[in-house]
Amino acid sequence: METLLPVGDVELCVDTTGSPTDVPLLLIGTTVATWDDAFVERLTDRYVVRYDLRDTGRSTTVDPDSPGYTLRDLVTDAVGVLDGLGIASAHVVGIATGGFIAQLLALDHPSRVASLVLVGTRPVAPGPVDEDLPEHSPAIMAHFAGAPPVDWADRTSILDGAVATARALAGTPGVDAAEARARAAAVLDRSGPHPASARNGLLSTVFAKLDCTPRWRERLPEITAPTLVVHGAADPFFPVGNAEALAGEIPGATLLVLDGVGTGLPRRAHAEVAAAVLAHTGAAARRQPPPVA
Repeated sequence: METLLPVGDVELCVDTTGSPTDVPLLLIGTTVATWDDAFVERLTDRYVVRYDLRDTGRSTTVDPDSPGYTLRDLVTDAVGVLDGLGIASAHVVGIATGGFIAQLLALDHPSRVASLVLVGTRPVAPGPVDEDLPEHSPAIMAHFAGAPPVDWADRTSILDGAVATARALAGTPGVDAAEARARAAAVLDRSGPHPASARNGLLSTVFAKLDCTPRWRERLPEITAPTLVVHGAADPFFPVGNAEALAGEIPGATLLVLDGVGTGLPRRAHAEVAAAVLAHTGAAARRQPPPVA
């Protein structure tokens, strides 16, 4: 079920699947379409909540090229989604840059996070990384520097560009071009009328423009939520050393490395990751069932 939920000074488009009496599971990506429906269907006996971040999808869009908010505002938005649905505490899964939001949600609002899953993300914000963390691979940077320009007013050009980027992000394992095109089309179909909305939904370009200070890596040992870190072994955008740092610095965290997977969550990894999420959140729920708002 999809609804527009007032959160502060914006409306966020929220999609829910399952029964509100099931274990609540908040998925944080860039848009609802970040998470394939086929993947969500595997999350049985969970009340799955997805939403479009502001300036993406069907949520309030002002100007993704000049965001008038910070990363912490996006964390407050996530809390607002839980409040609006009457969820006191949820199991939280954040992917890629959505993983930044998930980490800060666990740090700044620990009572709202029953357990944490971090997929394909890293412990520092956009920009130069710490010396001990692997940076984007030269191949992926060469792709972004040399890829043919996309005509963001032309659907075919957008989808062709998305497939080319997906191919570069897949790393050595390769990509299913039809799957990449279908996923990009799903994001594009949710995009708002602003010219930058599609670009933000597909590439998360707004994150590079946000004020993401202060740093939070040094606070990772404060995370109390049971944590699972999931990462593609061949990820060229956030190489797997970033996941190893997360798992090493969050107390008690476990690391699941996906063989033959690059950036993102391709369908071939759905079964393994969904099973891991169900096991992780189920174990956490048995230890301490989330309170009912």
